[in-house]
Amino acid sequence: MLGRNLTIVVEFILLGFSDLPKLQDVLFGIFLIMYMSILLGNGLIILITKIDPSLQTPIYFFLGNFSFLEIRYTSVTLPRMMMDLWTKKRNISFLDCALQLCFLLMLGGTECLLLAVMVYDHCVAICKPLYYSLIMNYKVCIQLVIGSWISAMTIMIGQTYQIFSLPFCGSNKLNHLFCDIPPLLKLACGNKLTNELSIYIDTVVFAIVPFLFILGSYIKIITTILEMPSVTGRYKAFSSCSSHLIVVVLFFFSAIITYSIPKSNSLSSMDKVLSLFYTIVTPMLNPMTYSLRNKDVIAALKNLLPKWLVL
Repeated sequence: MLGRNLTIVVEFILLGFSDLPKLQDVLFGIFLIMYMSILLGNGLIILITKIDPSLQTPIYFFLGNFSFLEIRYTSVTLPRMMMDLWTKKRNISFLDCALQLCFLLMLGGTECLLLAVMVYDHCVAICKPLYYSLIMNYKVCIQLVIGSWISAMTIMIGQTYQIFSLPFCGSNKLNHLFCDIPPLLKLACGNKLTNELSIYIDTVVFAIVPFLFILGSYIKIITTILEMPSVTGRYKAFSSCSSHLIVVVLFFFSAIITYSIPKSNSLSSMDKVLSLFYTIVTPMLNPMTYSLRNKDVIAALKNLLPKWLVL
């Protein structure tokens, strides 16, 4: 006991979709289909970028790493959500909640940086094609990927430690689908100003700065494309960038709104919807946007799978 009628929280209850009791089984089925689609789609992207000789280029190296990241990112939250829907038991221990948040932040931060790395690759390929092989050599690609992972890991572990260093007392009901910063801060006691400031700084570093870098890179890319004399060349360049742009808009739009808007002014139901976009919808759309709009990926899939699977 910390004081009169004040109990230390040792576990949390994820309310999730408990307000929709009649739809629990339906939601479980929907999430199961989405999860299998994510595993299958991103798994195929990883496979073809590893074994197809025509895809042994920097952009497909980054795409394979991005698909691997998407699988890991979704697996942090979605299996747990499905288990809660199936068993109707929504409790999660203090340690499990901390681990879930830590991996969610690390993988989410890495995804932001990796999306920026991918647009940098596009920018070099379109704006400096003669120097592309020199700039984007294998060593540089490895360094960019490792740097994205390490940068996010070190900072987000510290962020998680800060959050769970706060005392949690009173209610243990998290009105969310998984352990995330906004609902956890609502339950925390004590002075949270330092934590909130740290969250905004991390949002700027891992979301807003990469997004602005991506925006600036696309302005440069579009300017270069419009100057191309060939209509075919312009179409091919726009087509190669459009898939990445779709993923960027979906992911950054939902993530930035979730972590930058003051939580006292936001709706919990809206938070849940937005969280589904950056944890489930984007990873599910990633293989479709890159495969359906990319002739090289389609050709690689046709070589790998029976024709009736890709028609």
